[in-house]
Amino acid sequence: MASVREFTLPDLGEGLTEATVVRWLVTVGDVVAVDQSVVEVETAKALVDVPCPYGGVVTARYGAEGAEIPVGAPLLTVAVGASQESPPGGAGSANGHVPAADGTAGTGGTSGTSGAGAADGEAAGGESSGNVLVGYGTGAPAGRRRRARPRPVGGSAVPEERAPRTAPVPAASPGPQTSAPEASAQRGPVAVISPLVRRIAREHDLDLRAVSGSGPDGLILRADVERTLRSRTETAGTTAPAAPATAPAAPSAPETATATRIPLTGFRGTVADKLSRSRREIPDATCWVDADATELLAARRTMNSATGVGGPSGSPGATAEGAPRISLLALLARICTAALARFPDLNASVDTDAREVVRHSEVHLGFAAQTPRGLVVPVVRGAHALDTAGLSQELARLTERARTGELTPADMTGGTFTLNNYGVFGVDGSTPIINHPEAAMLGVGRITEKPWVHEGQLAVRSVVQLSFTFDHRVCDGGTAGGFLRHVADCVEQPAVLLRTL
Repeated sequence: MASVREFTLPDLGEGLTEATVVRWLVTVGDVVAVDQSVVEVETAKALVDVPCPYGGVVTARYGAEGAEIPVGAPLLTVAVGASQESPPGGAGSANGHVPAADGTAGTGGTSGTSGAGAADGEAAGGESSGNVLVGYGTGAPAGRRRRARPRPVGGSAVPEERAPRTAPVPAASPGPQTSAPEASAQRGPVAVISPLVRRIAREHDLDLRAVSGSGPDGLILRADVERTLRSRTETAGTTAPAAPATAPAAPSAPETATATRIPLTGFRGTVADKLSRSRREIPDATCWVDADATELLAARRTMNSATGVGGPSGSPGATAEGAPRISLLALLARICTAALARFPDLNASVDTDAREVVRHSEVHLGFAAQTPRGLVVPVVRGAHALDTAGLSQELARLTERARTGELTPADMTGGTFTLNNYGVFGVDGSTPIINHPEAAMLGVGRITEKPWVHEGQLAVRSVVQLSFTFDHRVCDGGTAGGFLRHVADCVEQPAVLLRTL
């Protein structure tokens, strides 16, 4: 006989509590091996392939693509052969075997052993899983089991491939009350293995819990389902109740416009929560200044052409000697780290519970990057210890990982200050929302040619608008203005940076 193992969504780390199903990698009836990836989910911070710690036949999937599943909720159930695993005694039939389930999420009964979740920590056949995520893994010692909570028939966890159940057919006369063993069986797993049997039941809206199996240990066969369907048809034809008189339904109001509702789940939901919290908790203020970036652009051209760009391989991202090409964002990042060294009050956060300002000794510089998934903020760790070339390399590496969707949660957490180059969108200025729990953000608009007074003469210069948003709890306007003025001086006269090199 086969037993059914229920695989629940594991804890994917970083304190995440739910994930969104992006793409199923298996279907009902597929045979899966231990550690085979079965579903791709999107957490608040990354895309993750989730491996299954059991080997066997997939009997049910929970949640359609796009559905949000909390940690600990069922992902799928797998029928594991008796040769692979001995089911726990006392669950299922009288001889101790647990028949395969149809995929309903029943873990009922008082034993709490049917449909064991991923936290069991033991793979079928004693295999050791090499693909372990936080919270489960077949190679790890079995952790504390979660107490199975009895669920009513037709509970909230319903397989995504199963059609909704119809209301029970009214009986012609009241029958005897269901005995205690029968009620317990209704709450337990359904004894069915064949995908064909499940498909026939779905097509006819038949609840398999109402079917008595004639196979070994109560296994539901195709003949049992067909017999139940014939009986239901005959009963419906002979005892069809008269339709109760009801008042005519009020006509629904015609829709004047078509609206599309997009759920704020997964990554977008996390972004929305974080921005809302920032607006709710941080008393922010913004100041800005225009700066002449002509000399900064000239300095960048000099850096990239000092040894000739291109090299033998013609790579546009390196000089002839293999040195990394210096990006404008890297220069701005280097200016930020120099300014934060001069104004350390701004490299901070506020502990609201302790009512303390926490000043950080290291600069972990976040930078805003637009990706197909939306806006992400990768973090350059230890940015204060990197020179301009090192910052350019790290910014390029993280930008590529963001573009390909390979950023991990660790790549996007722990920032202490953010640089936002919204000039790539062709806009001059903005008042950005601070990336909670940080205390400040520097925004850089587009660089465009404008008339500018230079050395007493009107000239066309490359001008950029710099905006600085800060948490007024960590500093006053004088500190914020001094920081922004120092950044503008470095943009206009890059030689100012030589003081800190």
